[in-house]
Amino acid sequence: MSRLAELRFRATTGFQRHVGNPVLRRLPFQTVLETTGRVSGQPRQTPVGGRRVGDVFWLVSEFGDKSQYVRNIKADPRVRVRINGRWHTGAAHLLPDDDPVARLRSLPRLNSTGVRALGTNLLTIRVDLTG
Repeated sequence: MSRLAELRFRATTGFQRHVGNPVLRRLPFQTVLETTGRVSGQPRQTPVGGRRVGDVFWLVSEFGDKSQYVRNIKADPRVRVRINGRWHTGAAHLLPDDDPVARLRSLPRLNSTGVRALGTNLLTIRVDLTG
């Protein structure tokens, strides 16, 4: 990762961890991805942007394998997603062969613009919703 990309990663994740995420995850209609912490075993909630299409929820991680929630998914793909205030269980799948820029075109514009602008290692994630 280049020095600029590393600086962008640190600044963005620091802001998200300490300011953005604590506020956003409290908003009742913010979409939230809940993973299980790979070390703690505790639920970890991350506000995300994405879109439900039938029984599938699509999102793109802006930092790919460096994102904590992606690392948690690798350890345990069982997740929950809060969509429009309602929790759904599911299984997350990392799709490194998918075109994340093309995928972002089908997702909500505001979040997609931020992911494209700040992201350094985009990764598509598909969550197959089961409940």
